[in-house]
Amino acid sequence: MDISKEDEQCLISIREALEVVRGKWAILVLTLLSLGPQRFNQMRRHLDNISIKSLTDVLRHFEQHEVINRQVFPTSPVTVEYSLTDKGRAYIPVLREMRIWGEIWGGTSEGVDDGETPLG
Repeated sequence: MDISKEDEQCLISIREALEVVRGKWAILVLTLLSLGPQRFNQMRRHLDNISIKSLTDVLRHFEQHEVINRQVFPTSPVTVEYSLTDKGRAYIPVLREMRIWGEIWGGTSEGVDDGETPLG
């Protein structure tokens, strides 16, 4: 089966998007931040099994890709708050669609292979 130029560009764009939200915790961290600014320990409490290293890695990765803002407040001890940038907020519709998909299809194996092409 030949892939059209449009489908090829679709694959490239999806690959680029996945590079930003790669990793086990990325989508959940984005989801938390879509609810509003969060501090590091707030996120750790909501993500029960995440290690300090994993959360730090996800946040640094998102910072490098300009998906989140990291704001330091000069308090004692220092307070750091994370929030979504415009680029990060642009991902919220994707999160909503993932929620809908999860509500409909989560935990089931129905509808997984209907013969349709995912790019169609």
